[in-house]
Amino acid sequence: MTERKPPGVSFESFVDKQIREAEARGDFARLKGAGKPLEGLDRPYDELWWIRKKMHQEQLPGALPPALALRKEIEDALAAVAEAPSERAIRALLEPLNERVTEFLRRPPAGPLLGRGPVDVDAVVREWRETRREE
Repeated sequence: MTERKPPGVSFESFVDKQIREAEARGDFARLKGAGKPLEGLDRPYDELWWIRKKMHQEQLPGALPPALALRKEIEDALAAVAEAPSERAIRALLEPLNERVTEFLRRPPAGPLLGRGPVDVDAVVREWRETRREE
């Protein structure tokens, strides 16, 4: 366990001292991947990177946990709204999805939380109408 910061010593100098001592002991030289470039720096940022990495490490199939699969379905549905030919098509796309979201929120399975509620269908339709007027 690391020692406690002594009173009267600034936090920054305390941390710097611990880093300097660890470097002197060679603690950083034995790290996995030392001297190699960081993995994934050339790829665009993916906020679900940690899930994909864990699934790869655990050799799991490509299935997402239920909350993340539903979140992805919501994102895909909202992206599809721009191509919808009518308000009726938008409602037909979003209303069944909202039913699944509501059911999911009533009885959430184990795993990550959904992190959002049902889609406001009327707001999406209004936004769709405004986008159509601008075109």
